[in-house]
Amino acid sequence: MQIFLETERLILREILPSDDKGMFELDSAPEVQRFLGNKPIKSIQEARQMIAFIRSQYQENGIGRWAVVEKESNSFVGWAGLKLVKEKINDHINFYDLGYRLIKRYWGKGYATEAANVSLKYGFEQIGLEQVYGMCDAENVASRNVLEKVGLKRIETFDLNGVAHNWFELSKPSIQCID
Repeated sequence: MQIFLETERLILREILPSDDKGMFELDSAPEVQRFLGNKPIKSIQEARQMIAFIRSQYQENGIGRWAVVEKESNSFVGWAGLKLVKEKINDHINFYDLGYRLIKRYWGKGYATEAANVSLKYGFEQIGLEQVYGMCDAENVASRNVLEKVGLKRIETFDLNGVAHNWFELSKPSIQCID
């Protein structure tokens, strides 16, 4: 198992086939799916298909969402990280999207912000990205707050499949040298 990032409380690592029960708990919860089209998955097989899809992104794009694991309990909390989006969304294509999704019992602990922060740092410092984007349902205040806490700026509201979404972006921080 490859660990990509660590924080004080979390490990971000590749999503593994053995994460299927955690992924099922995550994606079958109506509360989690509320701002994602309200389409909770109904079987462990669907969770396994999602894991296979994410793992294929690692191979094809060199990056994809990572499992978020709570260090203290070694529990699967959800996923977070960067993903290369190849389809056109809001007039953008081939962009890196910052995302996160957590099992409800882990909400309110700051884990999404912690994972998003370290993912951004990885994107800018390790991959050398110049820009990272984020988006969320315009009514998803919690997700909007996370994106803003980690420094993304809300640029506009756009229509995604008939639902208003907020569009965020963050450029690579510039380091100025003073002689």
